[in-house]
Amino acid sequence: MYRFMDEENGNHKESSANGKPGALISMRNIWKTYQMGVEELHALRDVSFEVNKGEYVAIIGPSGSGKSTLMNLIGCLDSPSKGEYWINGHLVSDMTDDELARIRNKEIGFVFQTFNLLARATALHNVELPLIYAGMRAGDRYDKAQAALSSVELGDRVLHKPNELSGGQRQRVAIARALVNHPSILLADEPTGALDSKTSVEIMLLFEKLHDEGNTIIVVTHEQEVAERAHRVITIRDGQIEKDEKIK
Repeated sequence: MYRFMDEENGNHKESSANGKPGALISMRNIWKTYQMGVEELHALRDVSFEVNKGEYVAIIGPSGSGKSTLMNLIGCLDSPSKGEYWINGHLVSDMTDDELARIRNKEIGFVFQTFNLLARATALHNVELPLIYAGMRAGDRYDKAQAALSSVELGDRVLHKPNELSGGQRQRVAIARALVNHPSILLADEPTGALDSKTSVEIMLLFEKLHDEGNTIIVVTHEQEVAERAHRVITIRDGQIEKDEKIK
């Protein structure tokens, strides 16, 4: 390993001898530009940061700040216009759409504000879906999905459909689905946005438990109370990192 200097803030960061970063996530001088007629809109401008394995990070910013664009890049749902993005040693910024799809299924577990569950499927089948896409045998899928639901305290709700579950329970199913493939990163987009305040606290306590168990978690939010439960907060404004601070 050798260390290189982040010129913007003077921090030393680790990189491997072949140029691959040592961090789980490494964004280097990322730009995302959209062409709006004859004008260019820079949604992200020269963004650089790293996330190490086992970190719990919140990305926060007002509407239009660029945080949703950044989330789409982290989640391999989009590609940067310029710059390098590495996940777990893979240079994903140069990948094709098919390659990105494979990385998404292997490396990233998504949790969405609106749960995105199949209405007519049981909790168990909803959690099995990533394993079906991965080509896993039925018996193995069942065991893994059952274990994932038990890890979010829904082991007794495996045969319930979404309309038979509360909002908090539906989000727990979504979290179990995100975890079932043992991804490198749990990426949550406004995970408490559709929940009441009491249930929101329960879900955030679940994220803390999952982090304590060794999961790397990135939460994208506009809510300060949600961000403050993370251990590090990256604040985005006008397409740039305004602050990056550890709070725990």
